[in-house]
Amino acid sequence: MTNHNEFVGRRVFIFGGTSGINLGIAEGFARHGALVGVASRSQEKVDAAVQKLSTATGCEALGYVTDVRQYQAVSDALTAFSNHHGGIDVLVSGAAGNFPALAEKLSANGFKAVVDIDLIGTFHVMRGAYPHLTKPGASVINISAPQAFIPMRMQVHACAAKAGVDMVTRVLALEWGPVGIRVNSIVPGPIDGTEGMARLTPDEESRRAVIRSVPLQRLGTVADVAEVCLFLASDAARYVSGVVLPVDGGWSAAGAPIGGKAVPPVYAEAAPAPTTRAGE
Repeated sequence: MTNHNEFVGRRVFIFGGTSGINLGIAEGFARHGALVGVASRSQEKVDAAVQKLSTATGCEALGYVTDVRQYQAVSDALTAFSNHHGGIDVLVSGAAGNFPALAEKLSANGFKAVVDIDLIGTFHVMRGAYPHLTKPGASVINISAPQAFIPMRMQVHACAAKAGVDMVTRVLALEWGPVGIRVNSIVPGPIDGTEGMARLTPDEESRRAVIRSVPLQRLGTVADVAEVCLFLASDAARYVSGVVLPVDGGWSAAGAPIGGKAVPPVYAEAAPAPTTRAGE
């Protein structure tokens, strides 16, 4: 059984923790008494997240402006948080970037941009955090995506990057297990109120189509994902490592279809503009 009181005083760092699912994860830990640090590229978002976390939970929150593509900046942020609190008990890596593009129209720079954020950024976070992780006892959670194991048109860059993230999770579970560090991935499905869902369902018809495509017949919530993070970081999951866990109401088991199709209709209409996010 998960005892949420166990997070009181636990030191938790969330990359990308200033918006969307990642901010919800940060709130989940903070509401249960954790000492939370968040990082993203945007000073405005960092300031807003720290204010929200501190006001809503009454717990101290620390914020860092960091781009996961820059290893030294990542390392510096983790070192600063660790020096302040004396270490890191829980690490969540959730920075991501994506845009729809057919492979034959995708530039080399566009492909590299997503790989740099999602895959190389994940390695930067893992490598930078290792010296500060509690040994034994730390829990590391990577935020992945269905593209890691479900091929999707217009997503060759994201599919390649997220598949790499899941293999990083599994390899580090092997390498870091002997020192008592657990490493897992969470794969969120269609989550209501997020930027991804807003792009995926620009109108009510597409929203209903997504709901019909989920075996549990509802959209997920940010709280659904946060609760699974709390479980994986808890003592109840002390023998769980190397797992890639979908949190999607069965959506990926059905092939992540939308309206009977495995490819989001919005992707077919979207312009392949190379806009990315690095943990914002």
